[in-house]
Amino acid sequence: MKKVSITYKIPEAGIDLLKGKYDIWVNPKDKLLTKEELKEIAKESDALITMLADPIDSEVLEAGKDRLKIVANYAVGYNNIDIQKAKELGIYVTNTPDVLTETTADLAWALMLAVARRIVESDAFTREGKFDGWKPELFLGTDVYGKTLGIIGFGSIGQAVARRAIGFNMKVYYYQRHRLSSEEEKALNATYLPLDELLKVSDYVSLHVPLTSDTYHMLDREKLSLLKKSAFVINTARGPVIDEQALYEKLKNKEIAGAALDVYEKEPQLTPGLKDLDNVVLTPHIGSASHETRSRMAQMVAKDIIQALEGETPEHLIWR
Repeated sequence: MKKVSITYKIPEAGIDLLKGKYDIWVNPKDKLLTKEELKEIAKESDALITMLADPIDSEVLEAGKDRLKIVANYAVGYNNIDIQKAKELGIYVTNTPDVLTETTADLAWALMLAVARRIVESDAFTREGKFDGWKPELFLGTDVYGKTLGIIGFGSIGQAVARRAIGFNMKVYYYQRHRLSSEEEKALNATYLPLDELLKVSDYVSLHVPLTSDTYHMLDREKLSLLKKSAFVINTARGPVIDEQALYEKLKNKEIAGAALDVYEKEPQLTPGLKDLDNVVLTPHIGSASHETRSRMAQMVAKDIIQALEGETPEHLIWR
């Protein structure tokens, strides 16, 4: 019987599709596999379901070259996989595109509102029994309605964030390598701006780019210096697109009003001092973390594996 190995437990909706068809192994530990463990698992598996934090590099793929047919990444991103090596070895690589678009856009908005209105600080204050009545200047925050939103990366998630901004009567600017048509811009109430200009005029900047050599430290110290002192940065994309040390220093020195981060440069480690700032909201990479979305993601990777192991081309193939 063909073997499917899952490097970290996923929702049962996906596992149920594989049961009875294949020999299924699920990592029993509540931690990621080591590099050596990944190599051993790859060697003895016909299919792998991997997590974004699993380094599926050339060594792991080489270890599985005699048997491994597919690596199904349980994420929309796939910067953890050596795609070129997989292609050379004829190993399929798939991801879970589109399914998490709206859920991640929801979180970007939740973070934006949380940092603007000081929700986390206020919650802690109230739980600690410090609330003794309404006061005119208690936890004054910043309005979101009617402000300017700059979106960096205007794919499906960036556009979903823009659609939500219409209800907040925001002026929306976007930056990406390829400008949309005027009809598309009009439908989304969005205007293209070069990156530097977008950073200068935005009250809120939300990042939605993949991690590539071009986007690494896209917001470096120089770019962060273009932001208004009253601006907020929201990142639900990938941690390394921001120079986290530079961001921390800007936040600490009040050169930027605030930030809300779901991803980190050296995840899961945080830049020292970041968690001690009261003008930053931190969440543990939960962009797609709804019951509905994570279950659909599990079903997607399972279906791609079934297609690959039954001699078909998987639907969500990254390379063609």
